[in-house]
Amino acid sequence: MARKAVAAQRKIRVLVAKPGLDGHDRGVLVLARALRDAGMEVIYSGLLPSPEKVAQMAVDEDVDVVALSLLNGAHMTAFPKVKRLLVKAGGGDVIVVGGGIIPEEDKPKLVKMGITGLFGPGSSLDEIVEHVRTRVRKERWGVRAHA
Repeated sequence: MARKAVAAQRKIRVLVAKPGLDGHDRGVLVLARALRDAGMEVIYSGLLPSPEKVAQMAVDEDVDVVALSLLNGAHMTAFPKVKRLLVKAGGGDVIVVGGGIIPEEDKPKLVKMGITGLFGPGSSLDEIVEHVRTRVRKERWGVRAHA
């Protein structure tokens, strides 16, 4: 019961990042605003951080979630690399969600690595917010989604 009470008072902390060489930031900025408007604390990595910087920022900022976005086709390299580096840096329990231009055939491979969401252009911001909220409550806080 105490865990639920603490979780109810704590804001979800999300690092929004575009690792690598993808300078298209409009969508990720809209996402950051939607997460903030939903009551989450959002940290933005800025453009072009290395996967190493993203992982270290996530650990340093003690985030619950890293939300990765790529539109350049490097998701099968960058997303798993961030996940591996998180584990190495002591952030193995940080939830990783992704979005961008991700072919359907790549999605099961990413999900198997623990990278979920995988939202594309036109995805509902409400759907993304709810996905983040549900995963954090269940996996980080041990609270049922609708508790």
